[in-house]
Amino acid sequence: MSDMLVRLYDLPETVEVPTSLSSRGILIKRPLPQNKMAVVDYVKATFGSGWAGETDVCFSNKPLSCFIALHDDRLIGFACYDATCLDYFGPIGVSKDYRGQGIGKILLLKSLVAMRETGYAYAIIGGVEDAAPFYEKAVDAIMIPDSFPGIYARAIGIERVMREKRGT
Repeated sequence: MSDMLVRLYDLPETVEVPTSLSSRGILIKRPLPQNKMAVVDYVKATFGSGWAGETDVCFSNKPLSCFIALHDDRLIGFACYDATCLDYFGPIGVSKDYRGQGIGKILLLKSLVAMRETGYAYAIIGGVEDAAPFYEKAVDAIMIPDSFPGIYARAIGIERVMREKRGT
């Protein structure tokens, strides 16, 4: 669960949803405050209460620091930033039936470009596990040495995770 670093100044100026997605009715946008419970409930049901808690925080930020993916007005993905900490990207998730179609990459890019527009030059992708190859390929992210457990050292249950990593 190490962290990764992204150079935001190397990203494209704008990010458009590819025609391959938009022509099928898939939209990527920021939700409105009145969508908070629907988004948080989706994240909790699909990815768990930890990510739902982080997503909830994003609705208190100005501007709202979350993007969602919709297919025919049904939530199919989300991405957050400035949730656990300022300048942190994540969590991000796409429903199983929609993975491998580029939706996660667009959510990631939209979020990172928004972070750059806020004034950040770099972003930290927090607590990366098996997704490191995705971030490396999508945005040239690099691992931050010795970043585990980092900010997550205060998380409930981290002691168990650390024991498992040490094999004790």
